Amino acid sequence: MSTKSERVSRPEYHKLIVEKDVKIPLRDGTLIYADIYRPDGGDARFPAIMNIGPYQKDMPWIPPAGIDEKPNEYLAWETVNPVWWCARGYACVRVDSRGTGKSPGRADLSSYQEAVDFYDAIEWVARQPWCSGNIGTSGTSYHANCQWRVASLQPPSLKAIIPWEGRADIYRDQVYHGGIFAFGQVTNWINTQTAHHLLGRPRSYNPDAFQPDMLWQWMRNDLDSDFWSMRSARWANITVPVFSCGNWGGHQLHLRGNIEAFMNAASKHKKLRVHTGSHRDSFYSEEGKLDQLRWLDYWLKGIDTGIMDEPPVKLEIRTGGSTERYPFRFENEWPLAQTRWTKMYLEIERETSADPNAVAGRLTPAPPQELGKLTYPASESTHAGVAPGSPQSLSHGIGRRGVSFETVPMAEDTEVTGPLVLNIWVSSTSEDMDIFVTIRNIGPDGKDICEVGQQSQQVPAVTKGWLRVSHRKLDPQRSLPYRPYHAHNERWWLKPDEIVECQVEIWPTSMIFRKGHKLRLDIQPRDGMGTGHYTHYHADYNIGARNTVYAGGDKPSYLLLPAIPSK
Repeated sequence: MSTKSERVSRPEYHKLIVEKDVKIPLRDGTLIYADIYRPDGGDARFPAIMNIGPYQKDMPWIPPAGIDEKPNEYLAWETVNPVWWCARGYACVRVDSRGTGKSPGRADLSSYQEAVDFYDAIEWVARQPWCSGNIGTSGTSYHANCQWRVASLQPPSLKAIIPWEGRADIYRDQVYHGGIFAFGQVTNWINTQTAHHLLGRPRSYNPDAFQPDMLWQWMRNDLDSDFWSMRSARWANITVPVFSCGNWGGHQLHLRGNIEAFMNAASKHKKLRVHTGSHRDSFYSEEGKLDQLRWLDYWLKGIDTGIMDEPPVKLEIRTGGSTERYPFRFENEWPLAQTRWTKMYLEIERETSADPNAVAGRLTPAPPQELGKLTYPASESTHAGVAPGSPQSLSHGIGRRGVSFETVPMAEDTEVTGPLVLNIWVSSTSEDMDIFVTIRNIGPDGKDICEVGQQSQQVPAVTKGWLRVSHRKLDPQRSLPYRPYHAHNERWWLKPDEIVECQVEIWPTSMIFRKGHKLRLDIQPRDGMGTGHYTHYHADYNIGARNTVYAGGDKPSYLLLPAIPSK
């Protein structure tokens, strides 16, 4: 007798109808273009899986060897595979955003206008004679973020969404980590998409496409405002069933959005899944596609696949250092009910050192009685000296300066699963100060235990957090003891050597620190270990400044950990 989990759509439609450059009319009279892939099922009507974005619906993607998805002529980056899904009775619709690919107009990416256009496209597709009227969405990264925004508008035909590794708060998740401009990823992404359109094939058929001044706009709006909120998820308006899928390796772009969605979306039916591995592997894996199929079969076709009988939280629990996937574990809530919120206090034992492997002190369960302090330079010297005008100033010095603290070797396997906070007292000789936090897993041999990142790279970091100290103001209505929420709507400048208390949000994680391993905390003035291309802009107030960290006495700095007791 089959179980409910086996009650899913089977591949039975073996012919594909392909419609290219279909015109979709929008409410303002604009036309945007889509490609539609649907099963050849005669008079049958099918639900549709939709995407909208700037990656050009016609641009093919050839998956790398070693992942479950195999190449075919219809594959496109970060969207569902029409060959796989159409065989199971779904239509797949890919739409070029206004002003990108084949669609004319002026591009305004990750915007409210794009969400309105997506709303109109969803309702137009739902009215087509081959469509059942039920629309779902599934896709990764940009194709996940667009789902948050259109779901906030509540199109009637949208029945379920699967935002797979998708930033939701554009300001906090992507562009300004802790108020610090995420220069590396943002500028690379914007310039790459611009080049694809102005120097690539779209220039021949849509020469006026892609006209955004995004980089200027995103730098100009360096405080949170309506400019950003209109480009982000509005949790109170998201009532559609949500299957929010994050990646522990996405601790510099997407993960926060998926966690915040599960905590805050107004939907009565929502699930959280957090996995590991590269950005693409899990989405296109047979296991990952089965989860998506079970969700969409339930909500778009009315098939009881058993997915709603399972606990709402499904987590891969990392045990450190594996290049393969870890086992999943089901939980009933987030943060986990069994969490023991544990403060590990910073205890200063020695002066700072230029040795990147040196530690200045310990993380201890008891607060030190005496106040200690450590001072370090905020700007790094290069062969050109301290040269903020040089492009090298953005990349030199990763992982060198700052202070580090370690636990003693773990007496037993110790699980940390949930959000983290660094509560720290600091001062600077300048009017502002940047705090970059990296959590690391150090093995008995003193070397980093690496995890697979979203680009399949080895990452010597468990998770990260950031804060520009002038942005330390909290929103009391949205802050939680284990997840500070910074307002980012005004600057509280420092006075020279003024000591202030800061709460640094560290993105959620899951890691079992094995017996004999140490948890290491790095506090630095610029990007640290495991940053990769997610580098930040180091502002001119860092030049020649000296920053100080305080710990103990009446200024107890500590790291708040979500410790999970062993079962």
